[in-house]
Amino acid sequence: MSLRLHTLVHACAAVLTTGCLGATLWNGITERGIALAFGVLVAAGELTRHNGSHIRQAAPLAAAGALAYALLGEADGRSTHHDAAQIVTVVLAGSLLGSVPHVGRGPGPARDHLARRTLTVGFVAVCFQPLYGRGTFDDWGGSAHALLLLALLSLSTLCDAVLAAALAHSRTGRPFPPALRDELRALPGIGAAVVATGAVMALGVAVVGLWALPLLSVPLLLAQLSYRRYAAVRATYRQTITSLARATEIAGCTPAGHARRVAELSQSVGRDLGLTEPDLTVLEYAALMHDIGQLSLVDPVPVGATAALSVPEQRRIALLGGAVVRQTGVDPRVAGIVERQADPHREQPLAARIVRVVNAYDEKSRAGGPGGPLTALEELRLGTAGEYAPQVVESLARVLSRERRDLGEHGDRYAT
Repeated sequence: MSLRLHTLVHACAAVLTTGCLGATLWNGITERGIALAFGVLVAAGELTRHNGSHIRQAAPLAAAGALAYALLGEADGRSTHHDAAQIVTVVLAGSLLGSVPHVGRGPGPARDHLARRTLTVGFVAVCFQPLYGRGTFDDWGGSAHALLLLALLSLSTLCDAVLAAALAHSRTGRPFPPALRDELRALPGIGAAVVATGAVMALGVAVVGLWALPLLSVPLLLAQLSYRRYAAVRATYRQTITSLARATEIAGCTPAGHARRVAELSQSVGRDLGLTEPDLTVLEYAALMHDIGQLSLVDPVPVGATAALSVPEQRRIALLGGAVVRQTGVDPRVAGIVERQADPHREQPLAARIVRVVNAYDEKSRAGGPGGPLTALEELRLGTAGEYAPQVVESLARVLSRERRDLGEHGDRYAT
């Protein structure tokens, strides 16, 4: 059922969009100037979006503008009359218009992104606009109204986090609880800025009119610029680690692509076992640099196959690698994982268990020829009594099975 969840979310968003578009075409657009202003704001937010995977809210200005329009009850002291259907239509039109240049340069906003925005904005609009139209909030004071807007925006953000976690679970098979935990941890950052800006925009337009939109957009644009710089620093940091990891390949100590394959597969296993995003980042760095200790050896290991060495020799190489990693200034946790990858699995942290199992799988599958992946997996299962952690081996088996099913292949792409 989880594999079809993203299809269900897309279907719900499509049904909502179709209904809102039909109602808007039938009834016409009211207050076209306001609708145009918010549509342009959402489009501008999409134009400035950032597609970095580590940033939860790629287009914060578009999200804040969309939520502000959904919570708009007055403009320049006069009541507005747009309904929830018009709000969803205008927001979706602005999102699609702003994504056109991104499509021209490469992949535009994913369908998951558009579905989440449509459902979130629809939820806020349906909660607020009918009640406002009936005069429910006429007797509320300014502070009570502001608190209501913040409460609705916070609730919508929580719903969006649940949707994002559910879609990640559906598409990757990652357990739902850690995915939701990562989404919730991201809320105090850019998510809080989006909520605050959306509420202030709605209140600002109610008092001073549409002039509030460009003025209130500046702080969020500055916050987005800061996140972009942070993304650039992280990208440079990762490139440095990747270059260090390739040193063993350039020196002929390990086969080409070995570190990359181990890192990718380790992350998949880590997601299956419920690691959080920060832990997955540490795991990736440790997997990329797990063989760097071989650079200190006088006599290279044949084809870099450390899994075939004696345990004392594996530990010596692991300790040499940890010493090298500590000199690079990388997170000390990375060095700890590299140093402990050859310890008895009952004494290892989970990340070290994953690196050990995945490294052995990659080495054994490459050495086994066409039937290497299946043979390697069976050897790992036989070694769960002492060398390899049973839960990690079974997780690896699930990940490989899921990859083969998703790709429609009988082989294993990690063994090529």
